[in-house]
Amino acid sequence: MIAPTPVQVQASNSSNELYLRKARAVATTEDCRALYEKWAATYEQEVGDSAQEYVAPVLVAQAAIEHLSNPSKSVILDAGCGTGLVGVALGMARPKAIDGVDLSPAMLAIARKTGLYRDLTVADMNAPIEKADKTYDLVSCVGTFTLGHVGPDPALRELVRVTKNGGFVVSTILSQIWVPGGFKAEVEKLVEQGLVRVVTDELIDYVKGHGDKAVLLILEKIDRD
Repeated sequence: MIAPTPVQVQASNSSNELYLRKARAVATTEDCRALYEKWAATYEQEVGDSAQEYVAPVLVAQAAIEHLSNPSKSVILDAGCGTGLVGVALGMARPKAIDGVDLSPAMLAIARKTGLYRDLTVADMNAPIEKADKTYDLVSCVGTFTLGHVGPDPALRELVRVTKNGGFVVSTILSQIWVPGGFKAEVEKLVEQGLVRVVTDELIDYVKGHGDKAVLLILEKIDRD
């Protein structure tokens, strides 16, 4: 294997930085979709770069697996699944099934190649998702609640809706938008309405190479039946 020259490494890093900046500056759902359609082919290579240290998928999957009482019988929704980084990590627990939804068909096409997903569907999480109530034992959502992507309403409530009573929603929310983006307030509303309890809302590393932090939010759905 021929090692890349400094110029090649610099060019690769510049390309990655460009996509990251654009991803956090998108203003509309269509802009977001268009960006990820272009980024899909190189996304995993770029976020997996040692300089980036995108650690959130593994950290969230580990936290999620800890809350599965019986992984082999669990059905999971990977919301905003992208190319399947979280699904691959969740697959280590050998769950019964993993479904995925994402805005970008190109990202889903790559996730499909992992062979880990039962079903993959295009969905805009800024709108209600077409999944039945109380379908999943666990819902994961990593890298979707970030700048310019998906807001708290209706997304958080929708993730709770499709979770079974006693199940869990495990997600990351970029720290910069936790309060000003309305996520903390939406969580408090869900708690006040008796829909969930907060298991944790601790701060974790997100893209470690950038010094980015995210709130690891774990919600348990309360049985109201």
